[in-house]
Amino acid sequence: MEAIQKYTVQENVCILEALVALNKLSSDSLTLFVLNAEGKMVGTLTDGDIRRKLIEEISLKASVSEVMNRSFSYLTINEKDAVWKIREYKHKGITLLPVLDEEKKIVRIYNLKKHYSVLPVDAVLMAGGKGERLRPLTEKTPKPLLPVGDKAIIDYNIERLIAYGIEHISVTVNYLKERIEEHFSQPFDFVKIDCVREPRFLGTMGSIKFVKKIYNDTVLVMNSDLFTNLDYEDFYLHFKKNEADMSVAAVPYPITVPYGIFDLNGRNILGIKEKPTYNYYANAGIYLIKKELLSFIPAEEFYNATDFIELLIKNKRKVVRFPITGYWLDIGKYEEYYKAQELVKHIH
Repeated sequence: MEAIQKYTVQENVCILEALVALNKLSSDSLTLFVLNAEGKMVGTLTDGDIRRKLIEEISLKASVSEVMNRSFSYLTINEKDAVWKIREYKHKGITLLPVLDEEKKIVRIYNLKKHYSVLPVDAVLMAGGKGERLRPLTEKTPKPLLPVGDKAIIDYNIERLIAYGIEHISVTVNYLKERIEEHFSQPFDFVKIDCVREPRFLGTMGSIKFVKKIYNDTVLVMNSDLFTNLDYEDFYLHFKKNEADMSVAAVPYPITVPYGIFDLNGRNILGIKEKPTYNYYANAGIYLIKKELLSFIPAEEFYNATDFIELLIKNKRKVVRFPITGYWLDIGKYEEYYKAQELVKHIH
């Protein structure tokens, strides 16, 4: 969300004054939103709009209302799911997108250079584990706070969620919980991160029952110690398009057999497959779930995501797979931790 004031101008000011305001935006998105005397948005103004009128020899003392574009794109504050619309705007090259209330007043501005999308999703990150396989690194530091490059593991995930417009983020904590609570004691890029204590270790899904409020109809649950560039917008749209109850992000996991494998019919050999590769998908620890289904999770019981998946399948619910096409690391062992340290050098 961007500060509103620097992107607005009154419709009665002169073109020269508007040019000064545009110049202050520097290399930022060179767009101003034009407001009338009541504060309602009535148009947009770019340097291109002004240039075209200057060619027609309009005076720099003329008012902005004479050059502004009265047909503009925006979102309304009551739109429940504007992801498709935002994607369309991005494809049209729109970089600043205002959100208007019922009176056409701007309540927020999304900078689509900084935000990949604006997803109507709550996020819950599981950060309560002991990280025993990374001892002694985790004896005094919880695994989510171990540094990768110049920041904590969990911060990469939080930053990416915020970049997709997710504003309701909870982190469930247990082991060395005070360290994580202190880490998120201040808003993270203007987003408040809620730390939720689980009374004991409740698995990879059980602690979600302690999140006090879920604001959206879709919940993203994920492990906090992952290192990935998953496209959350694609993930969400795939979830909605397939009308799924739950979507599981999956990592391609090919296995190559280093021998010739017989194609058999009983004892008869029909042929030989030389060093075949079999393609499987592994659970990536990232899930999209319909909010209403969280009631299936038992209260205060140890409960893993795999238990939840099996329960939904048993109850004839639709569980789909979403393949990750980018990078993904589960930082559970020293080997993965060092891989992440190398990988981060190439993604900044």
